Amino acid sequence: MFSPDQENHPSKAPVKYGELIVLGYNGSLPNGDRGRRKSRFALFKRPKANGVKPSTVHIACTPQAAKAISNKDQHSISYTLSRAQTVVVEYTHDSNTDMFQIGRSTESPIDFVVTDTVPGSQSNSDTQSVQSTISRFACRIICERNPPFTARIYAAGFDSSKNIFLGEKAAKWKTSDGQMDGLTTNGVLVMHPRNGFTEDSKPGIWREISVCGNVFSLRETRSAQQRGKMVELETNQLQDGSLIDLCGATLLWRTAEGLSHTPTVKHLEALRQEINAARPQCPVGFNTLAFPSMKRKDVVDEKQPWVYLNCGHVHGYHNWGNKEERDGKDRECPMCRSVGPYVPLWLGCEAGFYVDAGPPTHAFSPCGHVCSEKTTAYWSQIPLPHGTHTFHAACPFCAHQLAGEQGYIRLIFQGPLD
Repeated sequence: MFSPDQENHPSKAPVKYGELIVLGYNGSLPNGDRGRRKSRFALFKRPKANGVKPSTVHIACTPQAAKAISNKDQHSISYTLSRAQTVVVEYTHDSNTDMFQIGRSTESPIDFVVTDTVPGSQSNSDTQSVQSTISRFACRIICERNPPFTARIYAAGFDSSKNIFLGEKAAKWKTSDGQMDGLTTNGVLVMHPRNGFTEDSKPGIWREISVCGNVFSLRETRSAQQRGKMVELETNQLQDGSLIDLCGATLLWRTAEGLSHTPTVKHLEALRQEINAARPQCPVGFNTLAFPSMKRKDVVDEKQPWVYLNCGHVHGYHNWGNKEERDGKDRECPMCRSVGPYVPLWLGCEAGFYVDAGPPTHAFSPCGHVCSEKTTAYWSQIPLPHGTHTFHAACPFCAHQLAGEQGYIRLIFQGPLD
């Protein structure tokens, strides 16, 4: 969203609240970023505030009466309690906030279109056959227009009629102060890491966020009717490194301040050139290995480094130790004879996933994405929601579930012999 001019003259640049980065993509969507569908989305201060806040509450008798109230040119949330009773909460303009909406729908109220992440998918066609579990209007983020530009998340987004409808089956209730609140079908889960998003970060606890932004412990299963317990001491305020799960895709929130300490793509490119300049060699073929340029991050190159995942010894591609009976999946390392998967190495190109600017010395297992040691250590301990009630650690660059004892391995390169 930055034009080249704005990058050179920061004074002209609009205020950036932060960025949302979809886990499972290595810098862009498989077939390229297009319009509102992309792997990362920057939230900038809008020229004119478009935030809303709750105002009048109507207790309507019938859904028809509720519809009449909702049809005004005004935002509203309808809570259907029974066929005979619907509560409609009108929302009014808030000149102090900006609202951004995220969901699967391509309708105009959605600012950032998100589709289901299929681990390791190389093209958008891989993702189309899956029936989506992401809500069309999944969530909304409200940012304060004045410093410190606090961002808060709420479940559900307003549709083209500026309405949110919580039907009879949705979990909903009256709060102690007489207000209404509810949960969406598959829910919006949030996890705030402890110690921010740094090399000292530790995973926090996954919570569910309600339509009004209250915090709850998780339901027994993703779409259970019974809500979890309210967590009074936690808020819906996003912090650097917060993870947002929409049941089908997980987003990482990075603040503008946090991103200013993150390595840039230029920095990652310099690290790539530095590794290649050291001329690592294949211990079997003695040929020089080189990581391909970041633009060619999906095509295996002839100089591409490969690794034995059990030991970390880096080689070029060769057929040594490829025993037929092993079906070509497991290979014996010529250096140490340990047997295990043998995969190509890929540089992690999405700088927003790095917790530090360290050299690319470690790789996730079993996918072979390479980044800094602290970054592999961080993501390997983050339980990411999977399906309706399981969690597992995954590579942030491709969403593959991590394997092995740690989920990552230290790379052992052999330098040139001369």
